[in-house]
Amino acid sequence: MNMLEMKHVKKAFGETGVLKDISFSVKEGDVVSIIGPSGSGKSTLLRCATGLETMDEGEIQCEEFGLVFQNFNLFPHFSVLKNIVDAPIRNQKRPKEEVYQEARELLEKMGLSDKETAYPCELSGGQKQRVSIARALAMNPKILFFDEPTSALDPELTLEILKVIRELAEEKMTMVIVTHEMSFARDVSNRIIFMENGYIVEDGTPEEVFTSENARTREFLGKYHHSS
Repeated sequence: MNMLEMKHVKKAFGETGVLKDISFSVKEGDVVSIIGPSGSGKSTLLRCATGLETMDEGEIQCEEFGLVFQNFNLFPHFSVLKNIVDAPIRNQKRPKEEVYQEARELLEKMGLSDKETAYPCELSGGQKQRVSIARALAMNPKILFFDEPTSALDPELTLEILKVIRELAEEKMTMVIVTHEMSFARDVSNRIIFMENGYIVEDGTPEEVFTSENARTREFLGKYHHSS
């Protein structure tokens, strides 16, 4: 079953075409990493998939989703627990007791049980990102989108977040991850999409993409190969 389907999606900002005829689908249990140079359209693709941007042409079908941003987007005046329970209670009209119990279980899973009364300003970047992952999971999404989930974090905190995402992958959570972390993308994904200039250049298994004969893919990943 497809959790996300994009057909011939196009998006321009003014004269600049950012997505040029994008088509792909994500099956249940897939972990898809989207890689590519800055400005290739990766984040715009995610924003169109989640309705944050309106596409100009094409079709998108997406199951209930959660979205984790690079800059956390937590409510500063809400405690950690309230950040997590607010949307399920308000938007999904779910019973409070059930939502609070689930939220506490999620905080325990994220190693943040002792932080439920803390406010975002009292947390490290890694803790904030784990709260925003818990908040996304509290909506019981069928698919989880990550937009550069580690770009605002230092290397140590990055590892902390990648570990959480890896655990979710092991639990067969369907995920689409826009990332610059090449070794992580290779490890955790069953599919990698390489984008450039608004097009999908390559779409395959990590093995296929990382050993691709495509000159542009090789050039982009060459930097990764030299550093690893």
